[in-house]
Amino acid sequence: MWFFNFNRNGPSGFSGASTAEEVTAGVDARGLAAVVTGASSGIGLETTRVLALRGVRVVMAVRNVAAGHKAREAIRAEIHGAIVHVLEMDLSSMDSVRRFASEFDSLNLPLNILINNAGILSKDCIRSIDGLELHFATNHIGHFLLTNLLLENMKSTSRTTGVEGRIINVSSSGHILTYPEGICFDSVKDLSRFSTYIAYGQSKLANILHSTELARILKGDGVNISANAIHPGFVGTNLFKNWTMANAVVNTIGRIVCKTVEQGAATTCYVALHPQVTGISGKYFSNCNLETPSSQASNAELAKKLWEFSSNIVSAAKL
Repeated sequence: MWFFNFNRNGPSGFSGASTAEEVTAGVDARGLAAVVTGASSGIGLETTRVLALRGVRVVMAVRNVAAGHKAREAIRAEIHGAIVHVLEMDLSSMDSVRRFASEFDSLNLPLNILINNAGILSKDCIRSIDGLELHFATNHIGHFLLTNLLLENMKSTSRTTGVEGRIINVSSSGHILTYPEGICFDSVKDLSRFSTYIAYGQSKLANILHSTELARILKGDGVNISANAIHPGFVGTNLFKNWTMANAVVNTIGRIVCKTVEQGAATTCYVALHPQVTGISGKYFSNCNLETPSSQASNAELAKKLWEFSSNIVSAAKL
């Protein structure tokens, strides 16, 4: 049954088997500019490649600059006229995120699309350089800060061009397991409170809640920018590189049951570029179709609480 549902087209006309190239076929995105985090490998790299293929000028935000340059050259060799930049950014460090935003500003580029794609799954519960639990710091706080720093550019670009800006947070399943209350805020600084699995789960739940509250704020401000969360599906990427057993499963059984990277990047590219998504904000997409996430992920009050908590962390770090 899973296999047939995976291949069955939804209302969008696409399915879990659709690739990023297929869902963007015929889209002319020349003149648009995008930032993609975690762009040097996996889903981020395929997202960057397909955006460039459709004419988007892409800034790759990467932790490993050498890998970023290698990926950029591969894209440029394949796609004639592709415009791709590489800038360093370590999402686990708020100082690094701020430096990236400053360097991006120095390029004097507009910004139409922000794809918060990067993520980690660590074996250990450790602290970031800012003293936060590493999954929460990297998967959520880094992207939360980056979005806030680039938002004025996106607003200006939208006003000037009349083109809708789009922010995409790459999350996980809308039914991921977390604490009963959703986000255990105390555990962000007290690493003894939870397991690695739960740490990762609540950081990805935070991605959905971030989109929900951001969409509400943007709508209230009358800004022509959408914010949505997407689930790429289970893809055999290097996310599991630090997990010997999980990595072995991905490299064996995963080849049969996992999505390909081309399929994994499809929902991101669909929400970033497809005209069907115009005007849709604060939603959750899976397999290039709208999906209803869990009650926790749909909790507007929890989303507001997370926004306030995240804003306080970012403000305190700046001081």
